[in-house]
Amino acid sequence: MFRATLKSLLARKLRLILSGLAVVLGVMFVSGAFVLTDTLGRSFDAIFADAYEGVDVNVAAKPKIEMSEFEGEQAAPPLPASTVERVRAVPGVAEATGVIAADGARLIGSNGKVVASFGPPQLGENWTGETDLVRLREGREPRADDEIVINAGLAAAGKVKVGDRVGVLTLQPKRDFTIVGVFGYSGGRDSIGGSNEIMFTTPVAQRLMLGEPDTFNSVTVKAAGGVSDESLRDSVAATLGDGYVVKTGEQLSADAAAGFREALSFFNRILLGFAAVALLVGTFLILNTFSIVVAQRTRELALMRSIGASRRQIIGSVVLEAIAVGLIASVLGLAAGIGIGALLAWLFGQFAGGLTLAGLGVPAAAVIGSFAVGLVITVVAALLPALRASRIPPIAAMQDVATPDRPLTKITVTGGLVTAVGAVLLVLGLGGNAGDNTLVTILAGVLFAFIGVALLTPLISKPVVSLLGAIFAWSVPGKLGRLNSGRNPRRTAITAAALMVGIALVTGVTVILDSAKSSISGLAQDSIKAELVIAGVQSGPRPPTFDPAVLEKAAAIPGVQLVDGEYGDMAVVGGERTWVGASSDAAALRQIFGMQPTSGNLDRLEPGQMAISTDTAKARGLSVGSTVPVQLSRGEARTYTVTGIYESTQLTGGVVLPAEAVRDFAIPLPIQGFIQLAPGARVADVQPQVEALLADSPEVSVADRDAFIEQQASQLDGLLTMIQILLALAIVIAVLGIINTLALSVLERTRELGLLRAIGLRRAQTMRMITVEAVVISVFGALLGVAVGTGLGAAVVEALKDEGITDLVLPWSQMGVFLGLAAFVGVVAAVLPAIRAARINVLGAIAHD
Repeated sequence: MFRATLKSLLARKLRLILSGLAVVLGVMFVSGAFVLTDTLGRSFDAIFADAYEGVDVNVAAKPKIEMSEFEGEQAAPPLPASTVERVRAVPGVAEATGVIAADGARLIGSNGKVVASFGPPQLGENWTGETDLVRLREGREPRADDEIVINAGLAAAGKVKVGDRVGVLTLQPKRDFTIVGVFGYSGGRDSIGGSNEIMFTTPVAQRLMLGEPDTFNSVTVKAAGGVSDESLRDSVAATLGDGYVVKTGEQLSADAAAGFREALSFFNRILLGFAAVALLVGTFLILNTFSIVVAQRTRELALMRSIGASRRQIIGSVVLEAIAVGLIASVLGLAAGIGIGALLAWLFGQFAGGLTLAGLGVPAAAVIGSFAVGLVITVVAALLPALRASRIPPIAAMQDVATPDRPLTKITVTGGLVTAVGAVLLVLGLGGNAGDNTLVTILAGVLFAFIGVALLTPLISKPVVSLLGAIFAWSVPGKLGRLNSGRNPRRTAITAAALMVGIALVTGVTVILDSAKSSISGLAQDSIKAELVIAGVQSGPRPPTFDPAVLEKAAAIPGVQLVDGEYGDMAVVGGERTWVGASSDAAALRQIFGMQPTSGNLDRLEPGQMAISTDTAKARGLSVGSTVPVQLSRGEARTYTVTGIYESTQLTGGVVLPAEAVRDFAIPLPIQGFIQLAPGARVADVQPQVEALLADSPEVSVADRDAFIEQQASQLDGLLTMIQILLALAIVIAVLGIINTLALSVLERTRELGLLRAIGLRRAQTMRMITVEAVVISVFGALLGVAVGTGLGAAVVEALKDEGITDLVLPWSQMGVFLGLAAFVGVVAAVLPAIRAARINVLGAIAHD
């Protein structure tokens, strides 16, 4: 039986290549994700190990508020300079150095624009001298208050050199400095992990990066000979007491690496999610392939049954073929994934400013995942055809190869039940009734919905395909193609369902994001009563900022009626972490955003006063006169009194603090500015004057309200493009499915095609017939995808109404594009099968059994 299976596999190797290719692509995604994250993880392990190589023990103040990189910038709590002397006096300390290193120092390059960073920090530091890690390559150390040294990576990115006068943005507005030195790192590196570093004299770094003189944000300690890092850490911690974080350099490196690996794991899960979509589509392809092959081998399998093969042996024969396909596909997919992972890691390194990558490695998870996924998907997809093969009676060996189509009752009932389960799961997940399992419930609902629709598709495939085929029924090839596409509803349904999954996901995401864009734009148009907006595009964890003096100067421009500057920070309010805002002018904020007071006063916020939304007041049980402790990123906790409550809106936060509170914000500079013009004033007259005020704030620009709203909403376009690119793989696999189905169908209908040719069907007409069949199936799948995707997208939009997404936007033009692309895909998919059909030898085909 094994030899028979092997011969059967070799005889049909071309039939299984395309189905195996689907598994290859899915496994490639899985292994590539693991290889990428492993390579980047080890690269950053090495970077953090280098960064803390010269640190035996490090002392830092406990942050006022713990923040992840996704939430914003972590403020650097200052340590008084006396802490350095206290640490230096601890027995076993050979050297203690006060260090300033805080994110947020941005250099203005030779082109007048800020040198951007898309992830790595932009550090402002104090120069403490050369070390084994840091060496000056050009120039000297900074000595005067207007002198800096920068790392070689930043010098290259900004196209600046020693002697240049440059602007630098920090916690304070732009200041000009002279570059007096350029430094690099051991091993000839221009940067550590792509970070941009600017080093000042210590007093200047204290003022610009910490906002306080005679402070540091950490103390690095060298241990005396014979003293272990761990024992010194414990001694320093005991001396300083509570309020400090004391760690060894090895601990700091491990903690930093763990934080980065956590971010990588999130990225890895996203990639694996798209791999799962590709594998789901591949499952349809494999199921269809084995179903067709089993149908074609009916007489062969029946003959094997008649000479003694048991049902178990028949099942084993088909499953063995699936295992062979899965093994080969897993090996090829793993190899391709290693290459893709290496390429993506290299691209990431280039994007991050020349990141030095660790050697390429293949983690065990990539190997295990590749073979597990490849084998499981292939075997599971082949199981149903294998069971069907085992039920072929021996007497079928004496009958015609053709197999009658089975009733659709069972599959329709099953599809209805599975779809109902998916609908229930989606209602639970989108309705917020799944607790901590919301995401899992929604994903499970989508999966069940796809499978259910696929099972229901045979019921509608024949009438819908017939209707679509009517477009081409004006010619004989068109009529034949129309009939062929509807002759086997199950086969047509599975082929179309593979394309449906990719199109449905793209359509659903497009509906959601277009609805979000429309809702945001409409809400902003109705709520923002400002003709001009000062803002920038955020490209990292730190938002763009500008000089607060611009607000005062803008208010003095003729034709300007109101000016409001917006600040933001993470805070602990009444024991709960929440985002808080602050306004330069509370009265202007109220009028520009149409904030409706429900009680108290919103026109003025004095120091120690705060305004809250009705939602915040209800959730926390607060009212006018209530007092609330607030801990900001800097300074000590303060008690604020609620003096005003306003109606909650989607554009205003839940807590507004007075302008004096921004000194304790992590970023004490305005993030956005809103300018309302007096009646009769023209935007064209005021906007150039505001632009002139922003000459020293190159991170931001001023735009009219419509342009600002369009800029904010367009940020969703990038997300949509990324999702469409990743889902393109699933559509490619679906195209392979169409090619495979047509190729096997042509082989199955060899005698029929020979007879058609014999009675006068020309080669060109044969090719057109196959093409019509492919186009009808492709467009049918796209129609299903558009319908299912629209339904899923509309359900999500409905569930997000309370979050401000109130408009349901159907992307009709893109739906039309999807259908047009489906028709094109059908034409492309038909090329090889059509050529093969046209080249059939007429006499040989007629004699074909």
